[in-house]
Amino acid sequence: MLESERYGEAMELLRFLLQCQGQEERYYEEWQSLLEWLETAFPYAAQHGDSDGSAYGHEEDLGEEDMARILAQSKQAEDPDYPNKLLLKIMNEPLAESTVLALEQLSYVKGEGVDEALISWLQTGKVHPLLQFRTMQTLRRRGVEGAVKLVRGLETSVIEIDDIPLQSDDFPPQVVLVLERLAQQAEVHEPTLYYFAQELWGQFIMSIYGTADYRSLMSDEDVLLDIWAGALHQIISESLNGSRNEEETRNMYGITDTMRFQFEQAYRSLKAFVKIGI
Repeated sequence: MLESERYGEAMELLRFLLQCQGQEERYYEEWQSLLEWLETAFPYAAQHGDSDGSAYGHEEDLGEEDMARILAQSKQAEDPDYPNKLLLKIMNEPLAESTVLALEQLSYVKGEGVDEALISWLQTGKVHPLLQFRTMQTLRRRGVEGAVKLVRGLETSVIEIDDIPLQSDDFPPQVVLVLERLAQQAEVHEPTLYYFAQELWGQFIMSIYGTADYRSLMSDEDVLLDIWAGALHQIISESLNGSRNEEETRNMYGITDTMRFQFEQAYRSLKAFVKIGI
């Protein structure tokens, strides 16, 4: 009912369950807690049911993050062990949409030892770099402060949790500028390439956050934007066309022979990320 936004029906069901006899005491406590939370979170539905969804939607205007919080907290109200189940899923299953979703839900539930468990797992486990970043986002949403020292790729990085970007707009402008330069070239040479590049670049930036590659991109050297855009263009073009014409790509972005070494470094970093899988 909560997933389909039938909050009024959910409250009616909980009130009915609270009148029933013969259940364990903890069930009544959980039902009462969930009912009180729903009545506070959705006052319109508490008074009028679900008959006027448009009026309620206009009044509350819930966003995606609000809904994620509501669902996570309602599941914890039903199952007090829910945070531990999320932790087990995150730590024992391969990177997939379900593990990312579990991390998002873990951002909004309460539980003793959750923060410590996530940090310990990051520091001692062999975690996919993209999953590392998603976990650090979860830690920030949970209000964790301070730095975390962990292995990112082939190097050790010290990352301030407070600085972790939570949205794509939170990243420095250099991240967007690389895509803009690629878009200028792709529009002329390979129009479909840009759409593939957007997804790969976003995932890659999260995977290298806090590393030497990331710090290099964030420097004030304008030429590095062309180098990364060219390397990204090269990787996507190879995937789409199955061929590698590096000289043509370098000419597009004005990458001279003196810049070739940096171009190849950026290319190898992107290639390595693609190889381990997104």
